[in-house]
Amino acid sequence: MKEKNYLMDVMEIQKYLPHRYPFLLVDRILEIEEGKRIVGLKNVTFNEHFFQGHFPQAPVMPGVLIIEAMAQVGGVLAYKSAPEETKGKLIYFAAIDKVRFRKPVVPGDQVIFELEIVKCKKRVCKMEGKAYVDGEVVAEGILTAILAE
Repeated sequence: MKEKNYLMDVMEIQKYLPHRYPFLLVDRILEIEEGKRIVGLKNVTFNEHFFQGHFPQAPVMPGVLIIEAMAQVGGVLAYKSAPEETKGKLIYFAAIDKVRFRKPVVPGDQVIFELEIVKCKKRVCKMEGKAYVDGEVVAEGILTAILAE
């Protein structure tokens, strides 16, 4: 039997994020070091709902959705890194800074998201994130997540 090469599948991810189809944009979590870093992935398929209207003749994943997927991966890290008394609360995407898009993401791509915590206080977690396709950076930015009161 093949050993699984990931920590969380989409069913496990849904225990930490409130997002559901069609807005859950993370397929797997590959690595996680609570309080430090996380690696997640998104398989981009031609049948994604956004490709129907986002340049149908030359389908490109919208940059805002690449950042949303990155934020969702970061949300899992923020939740897993949060103090015990805040577990079970919603995590909101609060800010983005220094976002850059380097290359388009197209159907058939597998996007790997790597995020590292820059600073984390009780309710606020700032992370530096990068998205890769085939080892090349396609997007990057600094994301801030906040745990709801």
